[in-house]
Amino acid sequence: MFERFTQAARQVVVDAQAEARELQHGWVGTEHLLLALLEQSTPASEVLGRHGLTRRSVRAAVASTLSGVDLDADALTTLGIDLAAVRDKVEEAFGPGALDGPGPRAAGREGHLPFTRRAKKVLELALREAIALKDKTIGDGHIALGLLREGEGLAMKVLADHGVDPVALRRDLTATLHP
Repeated sequence: MFERFTQAARQVVVDAQAEARELQHGWVGTEHLLLALLEQSTPASEVLGRHGLTRRSVRAAVASTLSGVDLDADALTTLGIDLAAVRDKVEEAFGPGALDGPGPRAAGREGHLPFTRRAKKVLELALREAIALKDKTIGDGHIALGLLREGEGLAMKVLADHGVDPVALRRDLTATLHP
């Protein structure tokens, strides 16, 4: 599949890993793909900008959403919250060890960070978007469409929090890909 990615789409994947490292995350999620899309100087990133998204505002939203919140396990237990079950769900969504904090790979500049299940799905859906549009290559605009089609994850929460209408954004991205 990656052989069909344009240089801009490949750069989104590379930049998403860099964004995850900068935020000291041990995974690459939909939020990192969105940040990487905003790092580009392409028609797709311009569309995202016209919808009120900036790298700075999205990065702040991601950082505040994922900021470490110290939770007292005893207090949670009194509320009926099973911390082990929460950990299992987070690791299911973001990968093993997601709550363990940044390790040497996350903090360093080398090595591959694992993509979350949702981020992998976004890249698969980017291929489907390209096929649906009868495009021979997968560009960064297709990745943006894949984010919208996946429809969940932190990237979609950030879009909703920014007041972005996913239907209008999809229409504008598609029009940019096929004027």
